[in-house]
Amino acid sequence: MATTRQDTDAVRVLQGLEDGSPSVRLRAALAAGTAPDPCFVDKLVQRCALEPEFFVRDMLTWALTRHPVSMTLPALLREVRSERARARSQALHTLSKIGDRRAWPAITPRLLSDTDDEVARSAWRTAVVLVPEGEEPGLAALLAGQLGRGERETRLSLSRALVALGGDAVLPALRAAAMAPDPRVRAHALATERLLRDPDTGFEYAIEEAKRVVALGGPGQEGR
Repeated sequence: MATTRQDTDAVRVLQGLEDGSPSVRLRAALAAGTAPDPCFVDKLVQRCALEPEFFVRDMLTWALTRHPVSMTLPALLREVRSERARARSQALHTLSKIGDRRAWPAITPRLLSDTDDEVARSAWRTAVVLVPEGEEPGLAALLAGQLGRGERETRLSLSRALVALGGDAVLPALRAAAMAPDPRVRAHALATERLLRDPDTGFEYAIEEAKRVVALGGPGQEGR
């Protein structure tokens, strides 16, 4: 009898995850995390790729973290290679919450430079969480290759990722980028170094100050 009730509850959760109402999907995701069941994993991962509502996606991620990593990790690693940008982004986000470093090989240079800004931001955050000890400088060099990219949210996300890696790992990459031909890259590198030295500095202030330095012939202009 108990098994029948559990089966019925599981069916209700699976159906709820596909409901047209965001509130129903939210409750279904909550139920899936509250009472984890192996039958939920694939559906939760699939739903992450389709779910339009941020707060529901966040609950889907939480539900996945409540299941055994042995079940979730293979499915999420498949998703980071998906053609759907949302699937890649949400899988990366979930991997960052799980924090299992066995996922590190999946964080490829291609993901770190993904053409979709949301995917790239998720990849940067996840890489900082998963990077093995000793590989921070290599990651910093890859991240520095994205300096100057995108609008404010993307640039701020990249700066935060670089700062999180720590000074010893990122300073060489930042100082090299501060000599780049592109003034946008130079300004972003200088602003990030400022945030590294003084985390209380606001990003807007740091970036405007860096732009003034570049405009006045600062780093990157030597010998011109």
